[in-house]
Amino acid sequence: MPHTRALRNRFVDAPGSVGERLRAARWERFRRLFPGIAGMTVVDLGGTADMWLRAPVRPRHVHLINLEPHPADLPDWISAENADVTDPAVAAGLGSHDLVFSNSTIEHVGGHSQRRRFVAAVEDLAPLHWIQTPYRYFPVEPHFVAPGFQFLPLAARARLVRHWPLTHSRPGSPQEGMDAVINIELLTRAEMRYLFPRSTLLSERVLGVTKSLTAVRAERDPAPGAASKD
Repeated sequence: MPHTRALRNRFVDAPGSVGERLRAARWERFRRLFPGIAGMTVVDLGGTADMWLRAPVRPRHVHLINLEPHPADLPDWISAENADVTDPAVAAGLGSHDLVFSNSTIEHVGGHSQRRRFVAAVEDLAPLHWIQTPYRYFPVEPHFVAPGFQFLPLAARARLVRHWPLTHSRPGSPQEGMDAVINIELLTRAEMRYLFPRSTLLSERVLGVTKSLTAVRAERDPAPGAASKD
């Protein structure tokens, strides 16, 4: 429905939206943490070519790993493949890079054991990383722009997503509704500290409330122990 799509765009997707302003601020923070990004090779876990083509930074090379198809026509500084990086054989075949980058992917990989495999890949692929994820206790669930959605029982989420007007692509059947919600598991601060104990944990805030968390390693030999920054 056009009017609900326009409403979602106003909050999330369109130029000037709340989501777009937050993304711009996130990129600026990224640029400050990695001032040498123009000379780096980056492996992006779960990212898209479109995001990097619109980004205000450009690494020397970006390699995309995603389960979804990639465009056939990519610039020479972007390469891509369809693969599951939680498969150890995939990570082993990628070689080394300067930086692992990932936005809003770790919450989709499917359970704690898969998240541990994801983190193992991050550690193996590069000495530096930026791993962002939405914060579980932010009042509005970010994928569906629905207040308190993440705290509902699974069956209730699968039903609601078929009718909620701000859903990006509304499921057409009960099975599609369950598919849309079952593998989204938002993480807490304690879980991110557990998964990335040697990284700095940054908080992105909206009106003083934490909206997302980012595990960052901006130095090649970090001291043991996690740190948190606002």
